[in-house]
Amino acid sequence: MDARSAQALDLLKQLIATPSPSRDEGATADLLYAFLAERGAAPERLANNVYARAAEFDPARPALLLNSHHDTVRPAASWTRDPYAPVVEEGRLYGLGSNDAGASVAALTAVFLAMRNRPLPFNLYLALTAEEECSGERGIRALLPVLGRIDMALVGEPTGMRAAVGERGLVVLDCEAHGVSGHAARDEGVNALYRALDDIARLRTFRFERESPLLGPIGIAVTGIAAGTQHNVVPDRCRFVVDVRTTDAYTNEETVEILRAAIRSEVVPRSTRIRASALADDHPLVGAARAAGLETFVSPTTSDRTLMPFPALKMGPGESSRSHTADEYVLVAEVEQGIRIYTEYLEKLGELFMQ
Repeated sequence: MDARSAQALDLLKQLIATPSPSRDEGATADLLYAFLAERGAAPERLANNVYARAAEFDPARPALLLNSHHDTVRPAASWTRDPYAPVVEEGRLYGLGSNDAGASVAALTAVFLAMRNRPLPFNLYLALTAEEECSGERGIRALLPVLGRIDMALVGEPTGMRAAVGERGLVVLDCEAHGVSGHAARDEGVNALYRALDDIARLRTFRFERESPLLGPIGIAVTGIAAGTQHNVVPDRCRFVVDVRTTDAYTNEETVEILRAAIRSEVVPRSTRIRASALADDHPLVGAARAAGLETFVSPTTSDRTLMPFPALKMGPGESSRSHTADEYVLVAEVEQGIRIYTEYLEKLGELFMQ
């Protein structure tokens, strides 16, 4: 292991040992700020977001943001080891946030420090942000206006260092069917539960007219239902929840209106801000992935990438299947691989901008 990888691994261990649940990431923000400051990167801070800019800056050049998040979910009750004790066993570094997304934070930070003094054809930013796991207001959403113009981003999330060129958005719908209460023994009233079931059946078979060339069809899944007060009363209300994975074929607002028109139940979206993203095939972020020999794919999970109003590619060490699991881990070799591939990717991206 070279010195850069060893330093990144040590930073990752410190992050694991420092609890940072969403909205309570002050300690890891302190840690990251000090780490960058000690290495001359002149970091700045907004709430629990830590960011820095490469030494050479030219407003005429495009701006590239390197981003990952240092908050974590809370540990599940089924952990069999201390989630805040970074331990390496048989090449695995165990600890909460090791995979999601501490490995990306450590690798991107290492690459930023190595490249920040190089002459580059783009302005390079590093942003290590908070509140990603809860889609909070004081994370990347608050930081982007402070950063100024950003033209593109590389977002660090566990993808096995495959390049995610697309990501579905998310809209959660709270739906409510209405009926008329009555005595069940006399078959009175209008059963709201039956009305809800009719709507759910409609949603199971519903298809949108347009389909995204990259992201495919919009996904619809009913994930919760509740009705009734006691066994002999026909329910006059039935609530159900719908998970909608949106695409770039429609805006989130259009998607909501189409589904609202398709069923009789009342439909209220919790939020429409988690939008789908799809990179154009000819974008330099995609070209650099091909030039580096990286596999491209469409990610089934959402991230802070959906909050970015500019092209972004998601890629990082680790595997998404380990995220939010008990006894979470990342391979030491994956951290080393992440640094190597990130470096090669940025070099290929630079070459494309210099052509």
